[in-house]
Amino acid sequence: MPTYIVLGSFTDQGIKSVKESPARYEAFKAVAASLDITMKSVYWTVGQYDIVATLEGSDQAVTAALLKLGAQGNVKTQTLRGYTAEEFKGVLAKL
Repeated sequence: MPTYIVLGSFTDQGIKSVKESPARYEAFKAVAASLDITMKSVYWTVGQYDIVATLEGSDQAVTAALLKLGAQGNVKTQTLRGYTAEEFKGVLAKL
């Protein structure tokens, strides 16, 4: 399954209701599970990003889940496709 690293930043709306962030995460986790996405980790962070999560799922499922999350207006995300060492060796073998 593809791995994604999601970098999240609270919007103005999201920071105003930051105390609800753990509950919003639980709701997102349920949506993700319904789309066969595995939540590998989530961290609330300080610095440029407010949340960093890793998840595994199909391209379509992850895209749908993150679009649904974004439509709620609490978090903006940047998504990175991650590769394990073995996966990256496969990429390099095609060069």
